[in-house]
Amino acid sequence: MNAPLVVVGSGLAGWNLAREFRKLDKDRALVVVSRDGGGFYSKPMLSNAIAGKKTAATLIMKSAAQMAAELNATVHAHGEVEAIDTAARTLRLLRSAAPQGQEPTETIAYGDLVLALGADPIRLPLGGDAAAEVLSVNDVDDYARFAERLEGARRVALLGAGLIGCEFANDLLARGIEPTVFDIADRPLGRLLPEAAAAWMRHRLEAAGVRFRFGAAVQSVERTAQGLRLTLADGSHVDAEVVLSAVGLRPRIGLAQAAGLAVGRGIVVDRRLATSAPQVHAIGDCAEVQGLSLPFVLPLMAQARALAANLAGQATDLVYPAMPVTVKTPASPTVVCPPPPGLAGAWKTEADEAGCAALFHDESGALRGFVVMGAATAQKQGLAARVPALLG
Repeated sequence: MNAPLVVVGSGLAGWNLAREFRKLDKDRALVVVSRDGGGFYSKPMLSNAIAGKKTAATLIMKSAAQMAAELNATVHAHGEVEAIDTAARTLRLLRSAAPQGQEPTETIAYGDLVLALGADPIRLPLGGDAAAEVLSVNDVDDYARFAERLEGARRVALLGAGLIGCEFANDLLARGIEPTVFDIADRPLGRLLPEAAAAWMRHRLEAAGVRFRFGAAVQSVERTAQGLRLTLADGSHVDAEVVLSAVGLRPRIGLAQAAGLAVGRGIVVDRRLATSAPQVHAIGDCAEVQGLSLPFVLPLMAQARALAANLAGQATDLVYPAMPVTVKTPASPTVVCPPPPGLAGAWKTEADEAGCAALFHDESGALRGFVVMGAATAQKQGLAARVPALLG
């Protein structure tokens, strides 16, 4: 095939797909389009980079030029895909840093197109004259801005007590910051942990210095002489120097939707990562496979291997084995293997000071998910071996 494989997105999904593909096909032209500088880094490292004393520069493991050389690829850095023409199999690229003398807009033909677009942070509808100063960390450039704002800060407010919010809260403790975490829910990781396990985590994080405000809705953020002031729905106020939003992610589907691709929560793909348009595929946080949108590393890696095989002519269905998620909260070591969404069943939890283990059994009594914390994390491999595949 003469037309290249074009990958739109240079995050963990895009670069790992490119790497897996090059293992199987050394010769086909490969083009990677990146919204940023195109350097390779691991996005999951952003939420524990403060404790590791990482800077934005040291998080980049390989530059775009190094990746291009390693993979025999052409990289378009700082490029934004404006539109996809699935009939002509072309995309229109706008480059914000086009070389002198070159047009900023370029049409690129593809033989196969992979959308590795990622997801955008969900923004709360906050009022106040400092609402625009609320940060999110979704890429390495965001992290650079966050790290800069942390200089000299002692009070940090985090919006959202989910996985990312709790990881950032734990990470900030290494800087001597006692963060305050706000959430309208009644417990941390409310979508992943049963009540007793969430209580175990909360106790450990609070003992380490994290403050939680549950059932608390932040309505506005205002500037003050000392920094920022958050106003809650109950009328109370909390002061901070930095406010970080971590309320969740929304898959980037706008480009695909405009091109006429089928979308749901994410870009709808089949077990071979194919979208509703011929020769167009999706992978990573933007993809939805049989109703599943899983923003974790292990599903992403499974997708990369399966799609690379399909692009190399080896028909391969995506398989999801049990995929435990390690939560990066050292104050409360936690591994979660969530049960399938909507599955009927019940949690059974056993906990003591050393650890906590919660097992989810379906109505037939089969183990379908688990949470292990503290000393109980030693059980993760044995339990994962008992959990059936999510996609077999």
